[in-house]
Amino acid sequence: MARIAGVNLPNNKRIEVALTYIYGIGRVQSSRILNELRIEKDTRTTDLDDTQVNELRKHIENNVKVEGELRREKLTNIKRLKEIASYRGSRHSAGLPARGQRTKTNSRSVRGNKRRTAGSGKKTSNQKT
Repeated sequence: MARIAGVNLPNNKRIEVALTYIYGIGRVQSSRILNELRIEKDTRTTDLDDTQVNELRKHIENNVKVEGELRREKLTNIKRLKEIASYRGSRHSAGLPARGQRTKTNSRSVRGNKRRTAGSGKKTSNQKT
């Protein structure tokens, strides 16, 4: 099992897909990395040599922001928006959509699935009237 950037890559998957298990690497980024290192996309993770795994590890560590470093940068960007009291920062603080989406009907998962309509909270009565 190859371990790159603190993530164990699955053995039975193609290396192009296996690299996407690392936070910060998607399909496009993984194919770009594999093209630069001249590794075929169809090879399985188990079929990689130790030299290829080391090349991948070095390339990702030196050229790509992944995992903890990327998460930290993302959090500092959001923190900066909150500190300067921008609109986007206030939306992040309130846990609401920050990019102009409508909130009257959608974004229920963001708002905690609140349903405040007339009949939504009624319980059925057990007695006949």
